[in-house]
Amino acid sequence: MEAKEVIARRVALELRDRTLVNLGIGLPTLVACYVPAGISVAFQSENGIIGFGEPPPDGLEDPYLTDAGGGYISALPGAAAFDSATSFALIRGGHLDMTVLGGLQVDSSGRLANWMVPGKIVPGMGGAMDLVAGAKRVIVAMQHTAKGQPKIVEALTLPPTAARRVSLIVTELAVIEPTDEGLVLRERAPGVSVDTVVASTGAKLLLDGDTPTMPIVSPARVAA
Repeated sequence: MEAKEVIARRVALELRDRTLVNLGIGLPTLVACYVPAGISVAFQSENGIIGFGEPPPDGLEDPYLTDAGGGYISALPGAAAFDSATSFALIRGGHLDMTVLGGLQVDSSGRLANWMVPGKIVPGMGGAMDLVAGAKRVIVAMQHTAKGQPKIVEALTLPPTAARRVSLIVTELAVIEPTDEGLVLRERAPGVSVDTVVASTGAKLLLDGDTPTMPIVSPARVAA
């Protein structure tokens, strides 16, 4: 399995029945492809839709059905479209049960940086700050390293997205939980040793006994 698929499958196990979940642009949208059987999740995108599903097959794309990053999505029965003002009222009003966001860095206190690299031209923060501040749970779905450098670091070198601590970090190597005591290694990916995870991480990891192997959900279509 490719790294992004491992991450998306593991994040999908955090979904709960009858919840409202935001999927950020990029890797997080893959989570919609792996919803566990028997649960119903309403996916929200900040550009104004609730009830979207996995990307459509080639040739069946609708230019009016996209996520916030412009990627094609499908609409499940009962889906609703609305303006950005309503969408952000849901986010800022605390109505999201969970958001899944990509990350550039997460520090030892669990703060996320995911919206700007200094020296790069960016259109703005988008909904990232609102999502981190407003969702009940914030899960970061990202690869463990970039160009050989850790993305989980002792201190951020990129601008933080928000002051709030995220709920969980899922990478292709591990599941890590930020806590008051620090970053706790909860799971390791199949075939990956604890030593490998520690060596690939730029911040101290707390070990709580034996670290179990990360479960990975089987493919399933999004429940209506």
